[in-house]
Amino acid sequence: MSRQRKVRTVSASKPTMEGAGVRLRRAFGFGDTDETDPFLLLDDFRGEKPADYLAGFPWHPHRGIETITYILEGTVEHGDSMGNKGTIGAGDTQWMTAGSGIIHQEMPKGDAKGRMGGFQLWDNLPASRKMMDPRYRDVKSDQIPEVTTSAGVRIRVVCGEVDGQRGPVQDVVIDPEYLDVRLPPRTEYTHPTRFGHTVFAYVFDGEACFCDQGNAGRVGDANLVLFDDGDRLVVSTGERPVRFLLISGKPIREPVAWHGPIVMNTREELRVAFEEYDKGTFIKARS
Repeated sequence: MSRQRKVRTVSASKPTMEGAGVRLRRAFGFGDTDETDPFLLLDDFRGEKPADYLAGFPWHPHRGIETITYILEGTVEHGDSMGNKGTIGAGDTQWMTAGSGIIHQEMPKGDAKGRMGGFQLWDNLPASRKMMDPRYRDVKSDQIPEVTTSAGVRIRVVCGEVDGQRGPVQDVVIDPEYLDVRLPPRTEYTHPTRFGHTVFAYVFDGEACFCDQGNAGRVGDANLVLFDDGDRLVVSTGERPVRFLLISGKPIREPVAWHGPIVMNTREELRVAFEEYDKGTFIKARS
C-alpha cells in the first residue's frame, strides 16, 4: 500500500572539531546508530576561514566502512597507503571503501576567496564485507548526471536513479541513493523512496517544508531531517529556494562496535584492528 513518508525528527547539526583541528558541523555520528542505520556519520565542513580547515585530516586508518566526500567549494588533496593520490574539487565526489583497512590523509584547500565546503558521509559495511579489498572511486563533476524536472527542480545523481538517469557510483553494498536536490521558490516535488530503507535530508541552503507537515516539517540551513517509512517523499518551498542532500540506504541491522575511524561488529574485532595498526600489520591489500 502506498504511503507518504512523515518527518520523524528534525535536528540542527552541531559544531565540533576533527582531524588536526578542522572546525565543522556534525549532523549525526558517534552515538546511537539504530535510527540512521546503515549510515554512521555526516559532517558538514563548509567554512570561509582557512584557519578553520587547513590543518586537515593527516594520516589515519579506516576499516569496516565507506567514506563519501562531496565537494561544493575548494579542493581536497588525498593520498593513501596503497599509493593512490589525487585532488577532488567543486562538484566532485570520492567514494572510498576502506574494507579490510586503509591509511590515508585528506587535506582541504580553499578556493580563490578562501572558501571551503562539502560533506563527508560514513556508511557501514555488513560483517560479510568488512574485510573486502579497499577501493576508491573518484567521480568528477561532469560525470554526475543532472536531471531537471518540468517544474525546474534540479537533481544531481551521485548514486541511485532519477527519471532513468543513473548515478556513476554503482555496486554499493547498502544499495544507496545520494542526491543533491535544488527546488526553486513556490515548487513542490515528490520523490519515490523504497519501503524499509533509511531516508534523510540535510538542508544546506534556503528552506523547505517536508511531508506536508506545515511548520513541523519546515527546515532551514544546517538541519537534518530523518523520515519515517514510506514509498514517497514530498518537499515544497515557499518564497525561498532550497538545496539539500537526499540520502537513503538499506539498513544492515547488525551489532556495531565503533572506536574512532574503525567500525566493526564486536569489541574483539576492534581490539585486533588497533593491535594490528600498532604492529604495522593493519594493511591487508597491497597496491
